[in-house]
Amino acid sequence: MTLLGFFLVLAAAFAHATWNFLVKRLNGGPELIWLFGTVSLPIFGPFAIYLALTFDGWNWLVVAALVGSAALHLVYFLLLQAGYRAGDLSVIYPTARATGPVLSSILALFLLGQALPTQAAIGGAIIVFGVAMLTFGPKGSTRPLKSLAYGLGVGLLIGSYTVWDAWGVSVLLIPPVVMDYATALSRSIVLLPYAVKRWDNVCALWRDHRIEVLAIAVFSGLAYILVLYALTFTPVIYVAPLREVSVLIAVLLGSIVLGEGQLARRLIWASVILAGVSILATS
Repeated sequence: MTLLGFFLVLAAAFAHATWNFLVKRLNGGPELIWLFGTVSLPIFGPFAIYLALTFDGWNWLVVAALVGSAALHLVYFLLLQAGYRAGDLSVIYPTARATGPVLSSILALFLLGQALPTQAAIGGAIIVFGVAMLTFGPKGSTRPLKSLAYGLGVGLLIGSYTVWDAWGVSVLLIPPVVMDYATALSRSIVLLPYAVKRWDNVCALWRDHRIEVLAIAVFSGLAYILVLYALTFTPVIYVAPLREVSVLIAVLLGSIVLGEGQLARRLIWASVILAGVSILATS
């Protein structure tokens, strides 16, 4: 893994943990997803439109890749937001972020033909063990089954869209900004009827939490654009695990800032998860 790829993914991890924390703190519904997705459009729009107009590889397969990515990301955002309303950030986030690289590595093995060494398999097993202890161990989550179900569901979507988008940017050569912008635009269109029905909530979010919404709009787009650029020259089996540095950040934010408690215990098992991630990433 190159130094540039390493720093791109590391910066993405910090941005990702930050916007997830803000989404959890605002505790909004699908109208929040519509709002920050729509706000992001003019922010990244000029660059995305320029790249789309100058991209000479347009064909039906590229369009299918963008549609598939948009669908996966829409379901991901909806399930993630629902999970945060029902469970703890410091449990759901590590579970989702830990299972994501395991699943994406397995999918990359079968669909993209990327090798999965024995060391990577060991790292995956450690990740699964850390997730189990974080969720079901002594003094685990007060809502273990619900938190685990949401975490695994989100993790499955993370693994799926990571491999799908890696195919899009590395094989079809779709510009990463264009791919991410397409997902934001699709969320804005699909969720518009829901936002209109709950327009009072949308206005209240913008009035009372404008800074947070702007931060989510910037960091959610930036976090994934950085990852997509890394995927253009770095295999999925390295990028996906390194993103999980964000697990420790999310555990700290959830336990300390959101008052979810059990900081020491959750940090221990989050560190085990990161150890597995490190083994997987260096395989």
